[in-house]
Amino acid sequence: MPFKSLLTRLLEDIPGASGAIIVDWEGEAVDQVATTNEYEIKVLGAHSGIILAQLREALSRTDSGGLDEVVIRTGRNKVFIAPLTEDYLLMLQLDSGAIAAHATYRMGQCVAALRSEFEF
Repeated sequence: MPFKSLLTRLLEDIPGASGAIIVDWEGEAVDQVATTNEYEIKVLGAHSGIILAQLREALSRTDSGGLDEVVIRTGRNKVFIAPLTEDYLLMLQLDSGAIAAHATYRMGQCVAALRSEFEF
């Protein structure tokens, strides 16, 4: 599975992107690329699974539909989280000056490519 090449291309295509990681249902890294501290990307990735699970639980009690993407903005970063399957997710970290619309578009393309890799 060409996870590394897809993640590398994602980072190269988004100015201000500093890391991307695929995480499994237990918070374990499947693959990642980073231009910053890899440990930080792994920690954010593991906690992204917790965030996604909590939001899915909350949304299951409403008529909101499925969860497509979560965006978290902090003083220094933007974190995008997207489910790939029921058991895997993609997390992308950007610096605060990165253009969110471009990141959303490119992440959507990457998610589609990654989902096709998970199909058996």
